[in-house]
Amino acid sequence: MNKKYFGTDGIRGRVGETPVTADFMLRLGRAAGKVLAEGDRRAVVIGKDTRISGYMFESALESGLSAAGANVALLGPMPTPAVAYLTRTLFACAGIVISASHNPFHDNGIKFFCADGEKLPDDIERAIEAELNQPFSTVTSEKMGKAVRIEDAPGRYIEFCKGTVPFGTQMRGLKVVVDCANGATYRVAPSVLTELGSNVIAIGTQPDGLNINDGCGSTHPEFVARAVRKHAADVGIALDGDGDRVIMVDADGETVNGDELLYIIATSRQDRGLLQGGVVGTVMSNFGLELALKERNIPFMRTPVGDRFVHKALVSNGWTLGGEASGHLLCLDRTSTGDGIVSALQVLEVMVSSGKSLAELVADVQKLPQTMINVPVKGLAVDGLAESETINEAVKSAQHQLGDTGRVVLRPSGTEPLIRVTLEGKDETLVNLLATELAEVVRTELAG
Repeated sequence: MNKKYFGTDGIRGRVGETPVTADFMLRLGRAAGKVLAEGDRRAVVIGKDTRISGYMFESALESGLSAAGANVALLGPMPTPAVAYLTRTLFACAGIVISASHNPFHDNGIKFFCADGEKLPDDIERAIEAELNQPFSTVTSEKMGKAVRIEDAPGRYIEFCKGTVPFGTQMRGLKVVVDCANGATYRVAPSVLTELGSNVIAIGTQPDGLNINDGCGSTHPEFVARAVRKHAADVGIALDGDGDRVIMVDADGETVNGDELLYIIATSRQDRGLLQGGVVGTVMSNFGLELALKERNIPFMRTPVGDRFVHKALVSNGWTLGGEASGHLLCLDRTSTGDGIVSALQVLEVMVSSGKSLAELVADVQKLPQTMINVPVKGLAVDGLAESETINEAVKSAQHQLGDTGRVVLRPSGTEPLIRVTLEGKDETLVNLLATELAEVVRTELAG
């Protein structure tokens, strides 16, 4: 059965439009409670980011869960990875995050974690969707769930984050700018860095319900870059609205993306004999990362876009490190899900222990020029992409011209009627030319 509501990362959309409505969230809470709350483990943890609609959806989910007989532990504004961590440590049956991640305030969504702090498997998501089709019902009054607020949730998570770097790690003398995107990390991220000894300049820490991700955060690294240059800081950290992504900038304000951060963490682990297997990226990871890891004899594999696929590949191979260029990194030897603060700490610890700057640590990664062109097609069903001999021949021709140091990727968008035509190679002029030509072939064959 195909899923109607759940996408690659939960449920997301425009507030007030199905399924991101109060009545749907009420029904979703009841359905999730029916499926997830079993036996003695009947508590569900709920956290949210700072967007204004979170108040409404928190109340709706709480009511639905209570109607199903599930207890609720309210965390208030907390990063997505904090909810995953607290789901485990509070022995809850599930965790729910109310967030649309890096999207603007007018969007919102729901992410679920199972009892071990990992994303829900497909069969559980399908079971929740099936339950949504059932009439709304309420357990008898004596079986209704109760709600409590976890007042010390921020402190618990701060201590956890600090514990992901070696005991005794001192970051004194390190001047760090952290941009919290006016989102869920606005309290905890500056506290973690300060308690580890850094000289912290915190920006993006004045949420008003509407300014989350607004010209700041990991999707706007230029904001933290300006602050780094202004304060002559050593490094900048840009988190997204719910705290599961991180982009960093060096002392000159140059962006260091998720691919490069993966390289820093992987090579440091390798040097210390701590790297388990290789690194997992996605089809959109820059070819330069693959070449740099190959130079270090570190295995590398690609998955479809989405941290769910990266996580599955890591677990299947017994590896621990993977992620996306967007900064959604997985360090499974530290935590169970993508965590922007934890990922940034791994990089800062390498800087401190090696005595090298961020720019020096990524000097061996030469990102190849990349061009992506979005081509509108006739719908979300794009079977013609694989079936078209003309497109296949054009892809082969482009790949031949790029040689062994280039790459061609044609990828259907999961949310829009688009084919994303992406090319990488050492010759930027050639890459742009071939991308334009290939996009025109796709447009001619598949455009509506």
